[in-house]
Order: sequence, then C-alpha cells, then structure tokens
Amino acid sequence: MGSSTFSCSLQSRPNIVIPFNDKLAPLYIRQALYSLIPDTTEHIYVIGIGSSRINGDSLGPFVGSLLKNNYPDRLTVLGNLRAPLDATTLVPELAQHSFRKNSFVIAIDSVLGSEELVNSLVVKDGSIVPGFGLGNVLPPIGNCSITGVVTENNPALKDSLLCTDLHLIYTMATSIAKGISLTVRQYFRYPSDRSLLVV
Repeated sequence: MGSSTFSCSLQSRPNIVIPFNDKLAPLYIRQALYSLIPDTTEHIYVIGIGSSRINGDSLGPFVGSLLKNNYPDRLTVLGNLRAPLDATTLVPELAQHSFRKNSFVIAIDSVLGSEELVNSLVVKDGSIVPGFGLGNVLPPIGNCSITGVVTENNPALKDSLLCTDLHLIYTMATSIAKGISLTVRQYFRYPSDRSLLVV
C-alpha cells in the first residue's frame, strides 16, 4: 500500500496545507508547484502511489487516471486505477522506466497524519517515503509530493483506510489533478483555453 505517515504543523514551510474542499485548491496547488519546478525542467512525471482495492489508499491511482491522457508530450503519468503502483508493484515498475533528462517528478499518495491535518492536501518540497506508515520499506520517490491526509495517524484507526469515504478521495484527486494540469499548461505555455482534464 502507498499510505505513508506524514506530520507537519500548519505553520511549517515549505509544506503547503490546503483544506480538501477548498474551491481554490487547484490554484493553490499550481502556485506551490510552479514555485518548486526548476527553470531547466523539460518534462514532468506524476507517480500515483497506492492501491485501487482500498478506498483510503486509492488517491494516487485516482489522480493518475484523471491525468493519464493530458499533455502526452510533456507529462508522463505512472500509476492509475487500471495499473496501480502499490507496495508490490511500485519498485519493479519504476525500475523498468527510464526518466528523461531534466525531468521533475511529483509523487502522489494517501497519508496518515495528525488530527489537525486530516482531510487536508499537503504539497511538500522533496521526496516522500511511501508505505512508511504501514511498515513497508520502499525507496524515497519524487522531487516533491502532494499528499492527501485521509485519516489520523493512530494505530486504532488504520483499518479505517478500507472504508474511507470515496467522495473525500475523489474530491482530493480532482483538485490535485486540476492543479497539476494548470501547472503543466502554464509552465509549458499551452493555450489557456485547453481543457484541464481529458478523460
């Protein structure tokens, strides 16, 4: 599973914390990502981490499916609902993939966090270690990450991943996908009237 443990305060930087249902969430995500992407970037990768069989762990695959057909010349998406990257498939799949020169990698994952961060989206500079919260040992991934805090980091609540509200996951995934699409559209100067999501 992709779920990780993630903890930060609302005041920490460079972490950006966004309520999952904020109507401006895609714009905040775009703003955060745009400030993190180096000027030399020629291609962006999105790694959607998680399982399609566990509601609370399906955020990464949902985002991957929403972005799969967008900007194919500038954006590569790995991990979606049809072919999820979970604890068993993540490392083998990434090992087979050759990342382009001057690329920037955004990792997407569901996480367990502090009570004050539950139902938030967090944009973090630097890699994420997927599966850490569930005891899996996986390599760090990404130049930055966007995570959805789906439940509290409390051992008594870990089973709640199985029955996490899909409305929460879908709303998070849509905001993240739109935010990344806005970023790619602006960074690579696509026409402003181009659709954000092609599904």
